[in-house]
Amino acid sequence: MRQYKKLESDIQQHAESKEQIFRNNPFDMRLKTHKLHGRLSDLWAFSVTNKIRIAFEFEKNQSFTFHTIGDHDIYE
Repeated sequence: MRQYKKLESDIQQHAESKEQIFRNNPFDMRLKTHKLHGRLSDLWAFSVTNKIRIAFEFEKNQSFTFHTIGDHDIYE
């Protein structure tokens, strides 16, 4: 994910920590996982920090694909 490399190192560390939580339970309360709407209605997102989100898609075989990471601008 190109956007990940552009993040500050402390945000990258938060993202890695949240990814581990996500892999154990995508709906862990600490992630604030939510369905997106509108043109992004196929995607879900979870919180890395108060400002940073990771958008992802659940696949049919019970896996997932991360699409992007960033602030609320990722929804535009």
